[in-house]
Amino acid sequence: MTDKELYESLSYGRKNVYLEISDAEKAEMKDLCDSYRAFLDKGKTERECIKEAIAMAKAAGYVDLDTVDSLKPGDKVYKLNRKKNIIMAVIGTEDIRNGINIAGAHIDSPRLDLKQNPLYESMDMALLKTHYYGGIKKYQWPTVPLAIHGVIYDKDGKQQEIVIGEDENDPVFVITDLLPHLAQDQMLKKMTEGIEGESLNVLIGGAPIKAEDVKEKVKFSILKMLNARYGITENSFISAEIEIVPAQKAKNVGLDESFIGAYGHDDRVCAYTTLRGIVDAEAPKRTAMAILVDKEEIGSMGNTGAKSAFMMMTITELIEKANGTCSLTDLNKTITESACMSSDVSAAADPNYPSVLEANNATYAGYGVGIMKYTGARGKSGTSDANSEFVYEIGKLMDADGVIWQTGELGKVDQGGGGTIAQYVADLNMDVIDCGVPVLSMHSPFEVVAKSDVYMAYRAYKAFYKR
Repeated sequence: MTDKELYESLSYGRKNVYLEISDAEKAEMKDLCDSYRAFLDKGKTERECIKEAIAMAKAAGYVDLDTVDSLKPGDKVYKLNRKKNIIMAVIGTEDIRNGINIAGAHIDSPRLDLKQNPLYESMDMALLKTHYYGGIKKYQWPTVPLAIHGVIYDKDGKQQEIVIGEDENDPVFVITDLLPHLAQDQMLKKMTEGIEGESLNVLIGGAPIKAEDVKEKVKFSILKMLNARYGITENSFISAEIEIVPAQKAKNVGLDESFIGAYGHDDRVCAYTTLRGIVDAEAPKRTAMAILVDKEEIGSMGNTGAKSAFMMMTITELIEKANGTCSLTDLNKTITESACMSSDVSAAADPNYPSVLEANNATYAGYGVGIMKYTGARGKSGTSDANSEFVYEIGKLMDADGVIWQTGELGKVDQGGGGTIAQYVADLNMDVIDCGVPVLSMHSPFEVVAKSDVYMAYRAYKAFYKR
């Protein structure tokens, strides 16, 4: 062995996926990513993602857990929670009390939500007031074509689904910005202050209607249009869930089409590959589970977030239906023996902004799925920090299945950082590690991922289900 060969065998080195995989694997990667782009276009909100997940589950032979009285090895079931949260499970050949292999991703993304009383008129224009959701750079959202998605109740109490701005014949919406000629004061502000949250108002109309004794004629016109189309009044907005999201479709990026650009990669790229991983899992020994959660971008609170009791309640039900009973001891043993991949994205090293990342411990686009021992901020605040035994096991598992992976952390030590649902799963006394796709322009209206990393994430979750 030469010194060079010895050095390479002793050193940690990343591998570019394209240089390692076969033509057959590249074809499989292309098909996966084409399907993923279609998933993104159909699932721009949590509710829409859950619809797609249910469709995928049913097509793969999964049935509603509520419709079965008992479970046996090989059974495939799903459990829905308030149309924003889903668990899919394949019952393993081993006793479920030996533990469950769980992969969990979130399906919410940074966006703009309509306020409860959003519609107003100013300067003969109708606008919608918003409250931004999650960590956004507010200056990125003006002048971007926007779409309206959500649910709202009509006057008869029927829930109406709204999607406007996605069909090529639909109008789109926009938040306006100052022209540079008049933006001298604005340009002197900090980037965090250049666009204020209360200025993220969406232009929805501008044609006044002829109406006697009505002062706000444009607003009146919009209300009449909404009432004619959906049977709603202004009061309907109070209980509505309406989200403002970018209107563009997911697109291939680059002359070689090696990237995907889209809204919502964080964290739907991991949600989709997690779903595909469990759908393609073959007769696992240990029970396999995928869980998609809401509210991660605002702290995982709420009855559809990772802090909810939904997962524990569903695991209890799985044990009871698989074994005929479930004591507290059964539940505790199952949880303790279980393991979880927190399927969440990492920050991809950006050649335009190299200073915020530490090169030896960054994740790079094109070098496979990122496995992170910890996330958190600065002094590891808000992280679960996986133990050595579990990190080693996962690395060996990935290697044995031919998964190309890399390790990293979320930026320089004092730069910032962020958290995932891993800490809340670890609180249950379960081994957990972060594993996901590196993302460029994270939390922007148009994020970018490498197709090769999407492919390796799918391979990683599929391998984990065989653990």
